[in-house]
Amino acid sequence: MKRYHPVLLLCILVSAVANQGSAAVKKPNLLWIVGENLCLDLGIYGMENVETPHLDGLARKGQRYTNVYSTSPVCAPSRSAFMVGMYATTTDTHHMRSHRDDDFRLPEGVRSITHRLSDVGYVTANIKMIGERRVGTGKLDLNFVNEGPLYHTTEWAKLKGNQPFFAMINMVENEYDIYDRQTYRHDRVTWDGEEQHPQVATPGNVTPPPYYPDHPIVKEEWSRYLNSVSGMDIRVGWILEQLEKDGVADNTIVIFFGDNGRMEPRGIHWLWDSGIHVPMIIYYPKDLSAPDHYKVGGVDEQVISLIDLTATTLEMAGIAKPLGMQGRRFLGREIDPPRRFAFSARDRIDETALRMRSVRGERYHYIRNYSEGEGFSALNRYKEKCFRIKPVMRSLMAEGKLKGAPLQLMQAMPYELLYDTQKDPHEIVNLARSKNPAHRAALVAMSAALDTWMAETGDRGVFPEPKEVVAPFTKEMHDWFGTPDWALEKPVK
Repeated sequence: MKRYHPVLLLCILVSAVANQGSAAVKKPNLLWIVGENLCLDLGIYGMENVETPHLDGLARKGQRYTNVYSTSPVCAPSRSAFMVGMYATTTDTHHMRSHRDDDFRLPEGVRSITHRLSDVGYVTANIKMIGERRVGTGKLDLNFVNEGPLYHTTEWAKLKGNQPFFAMINMVENEYDIYDRQTYRHDRVTWDGEEQHPQVATPGNVTPPPYYPDHPIVKEEWSRYLNSVSGMDIRVGWILEQLEKDGVADNTIVIFFGDNGRMEPRGIHWLWDSGIHVPMIIYYPKDLSAPDHYKVGGVDEQVISLIDLTATTLEMAGIAKPLGMQGRRFLGREIDPPRRFAFSARDRIDETALRMRSVRGERYHYIRNYSEGEGFSALNRYKEKCFRIKPVMRSLMAEGKLKGAPLQLMQAMPYELLYDTQKDPHEIVNLARSKNPAHRAALVAMSAALDTWMAETGDRGVFPEPKEVVAPFTKEMHDWFGTPDWALEKPVK
């Protein structure tokens, strides 16, 4: 007999209770605009050397959130979580690009948000083009592939006449242009859309984070990233413009958010804030009655997990949160108690099998490293090829020229890390061994919270993947990105 964790049993007993209300009630259209690999790097959040007028304007008309965290620092596990409102570590979708070639199914009662919305009459869409303009990638990148079609259409033109709709647009930026699978041939990997990006940031006007060395390539890469953010905003403008042209803007709730942290070497893949802290903007148009706690131009500082967006979006559609769904409703007629902590997890990413967990509160951030002795310097061929800063740091370290925080970053990570993000926003000073009573109290509370969360949610990270599952990723990554000379102890077959 198949056994389920208690959390999943709740989903099986009561999967989705649709609170449709009166047929006369007009349901809102729902639009998710998903920013790729993005931290709080918009002008409205205070980032310099970017031009993001459309998103800044959306935030001024809507509500901006400042403490939102993805459940994973990489796309497939993060997306697998917020598409169902459950932690990837609970549903066994926590390893990067896992279950693509097997018969894996989501646990009974766990369903995609698009299926739940479809049940109550929503037309669902995953959009790439608006007319001749490319606005999205059509990305899924989920670690479940056997649940049937997730969307009704990919065509924007079908939305106006089929309301209510739920549309997702996965932004083209911010991502390296790698999907020709010829990346190993390129000396310098370009960014998607790089030739069209505004050149607001330059190596001469940017200030990269202090955990990187002062080096020309670091400044060049940082400016390229910021210009990608400015390029993304242009596409957002096209989307908002088309909503107005189609006459659906006044009945469409727009939600913009990032899927995981920033496209930088110490961002994506890692559980520091640079890998999990994401922006979120929610806009209610004038024809819709917004909840009482929604304030135009407001800023919400409560701690939110990205899986909370799932339950909150269902609430916007008039659908009661399914029992057992781990995400919480933070906006709507019915809301759940606010979070004290947001939890995140990192497991195998590509060929790099490291296990780490994170607890983020309003001020302190706790990270536990189960792969003690490993850390930022671990081999990941995608990072070594595409992220030019990392080879620079290796070279400087070999030459004895790496100092301070950059040198510290290249050392093995300890078992526990604790940061005071108010005093140390770049998370450089590890307070895990501090004797300060406030630091000790935070460490004890967050460590206990992590233990409880792992037990209550059935964290499957305790079960390592078989070697025969991981081995093909090593070859694939070598064929795609190559292997640096220092790592070629023996040929990759």
